[in-house]
Formats: sequence, structure tokens, C-alpha cells
Amino acid sequence: MIRVVLADDQVLVRAGFRALLALESDIVVVGEADDGRAAVETCLRTVPDVVLMDIRMPGVDGLAATDQIVADDRLAGVRVLILTTFDLDEYVFAALRAGASGFLVKHTHPDELVRAVRVVAAGEALLSPGVTRRLIAAYVETTPVDESAQATGSVPAGMASLTERERQVVVRVAAGLSNDEIAAEFVVSPTTVRTHVSRAMAKLYARDRAQLVVFAYQSGLVHPGPGTSGVEPAGGGPNT
Repeated sequence: MIRVVLADDQVLVRAGFRALLALESDIVVVGEADDGRAAVETCLRTVPDVVLMDIRMPGVDGLAATDQIVADDRLAGVRVLILTTFDLDEYVFAALRAGASGFLVKHTHPDELVRAVRVVAAGEALLSPGVTRRLIAAYVETTPVDESAQATGSVPAGMASLTERERQVVVRVAAGLSNDEIAAEFVVSPTTVRTHVSRAMAKLYARDRAQLVVFAYQSGLVHPGPGTSGVEPAGGGPNT
């Protein structure tokens, strides 16, 4: 059973999400919160699998609450799914950087919301190819890559230890491609791609695919722009 906490300052929004999730036999809402502080307290009390977190709430906002949840060892297994009204929101990028497992815009189709909860509960990051690419590209365009990022620790030193194939895979993850799409491009199995992603995450100490995207942009491995900017041809090689 997937345990969910709803964090949104609008009662009607929470009621709508609760009613929608109640229709699913494998999902149960175990708590609600109307601000970030209450969200953290509710998570500590119920230890859910997933938090649907509104990013704009009075008092402690969703970004600060996400940061607290991710940093608390008692909540190590809790995944945060950010909800926002706008699909281009610099705070969503900050939430991904803080450790959120993905985001959805509030006008997402009900079926997509349910799928998102299941995806995040399974330990995957929810990275909508189009929206995520636009979001991060728009943010990075106004936030130049920091040349001293390695020294300050904002980009993992492990980036240099990635194999060529792992680097290529990370670039494509940052472009919003799924494992199946990456596998088709490299003519390998999705399992092989999953292995490359897992190894890259281990080397970079990334919480999930969302943080791989953040690291790729922050390190300059991927540059903002239309399409899959910075993606070199697949090619073969010893690291496939």
C-alpha cells in the first residue's frame, strides 16, 4: 500500500486529491497539511511513502519543507512530489536540487497524478520530458554555470569519474528521455541503460534521476537550449 501525505494550503485542492486517490486500491492518504511546517510534522508522525507538496504555502513553504524532509534521516524513505500552478518556476528547480523526486503542474490529468504517485513511490524520479527540459533550461539561462562549482561542492567530484557511456546516458536523462528511449538510441536493453543510470547515481551520490539532471546542468555537461542541446551522437564503444 502506498501511503501519501497531502500538503496544500487550499482545502478544496486537498479534498480533490484525496477523493481521486481514494479510488485506487493500492494508495491511501494518511495525512494532510496546510503549510510546510505541518507537512514536516505530519511526515514525522505518519512516515508516508510520498508527499504531494504544494510549493507556495504561507509560513514555511514547500521548498523549505522539502529541504527539511530530505535532510531528516528519520524520513529517508519519503519521496517528495512537488505540485505547482506554473510549469516554469525557478522554485521547482530549487526543490529538485534539494532532493524532491519530481514535480507536476496542478492541471495534470487525474490519471497522470495517480501514475506519478506510483512512479515516485517506486523510487523513480518523475521527469516529464518537455516540461522538465523547459523548466531547467529557463532557470539555467538566468543562472550561469559556476566555474568554481567543483571547489564549492555544488557539483559532485564524481562527475569526472563517469565513463563515456555513463556521461552520454546522463546527458540524455537531463534531456528528459526515458530508459526505453535511451535504450532505443544506443540499441541496448532498457536494463543496460538502468545499470548505467544506477552507476552514475552511485558515483555522484545522487538521490535519484532528478538530481542527475541538476548535476548535469550545474556542471555544464548539458547546456540550456531547444531540443537536446549538447547531446552528441550515440556511437558504440567499450562502455556500452
